[in-house]
Amino acid sequence: MSSILKTVPREKAFYFFTSIGNYTGESASSLKEFMEKINEVNVKSLEFHLCRGDFEKWVNEVLQDRELAAEIRKLRGLNLVSDVLRNQLFAAVSRRYKRLTSQFNPTIVRVSDFRLM
Repeated sequence: MSSILKTVPREKAFYFFTSIGNYTGESASSLKEFMEKINEVNVKSLEFHLCRGDFEKWVNEVLQDRELAAEIRKLRGLNLVSDVLRNQLFAAVSRRYKRLTSQFNPTIVRVSDFRLM
């Protein structure tokens, strides 16, 4: 699972386009960066890539996260557009990111939380 949270080299990053040949100037090299870019890029880019299956392919093949790829595939089947798409995609990715990061960052217990008997 830790490989899902890694930063990939620029040549394996996800590059956002609004259509073929129309690069937005935005890219993501990690799941965290991908999650952040969902709220920053033009929604037309999200529609373009979701429709083509680009997000699920990158998440599955580069980040090696089959679970998130399956969630994104479900969204593609709903034919979402505009801010509804942005919100649903962000929700799916952020849920997964929070689940993964909470597994690697266990809760810190303070000594003051315990009473000595």
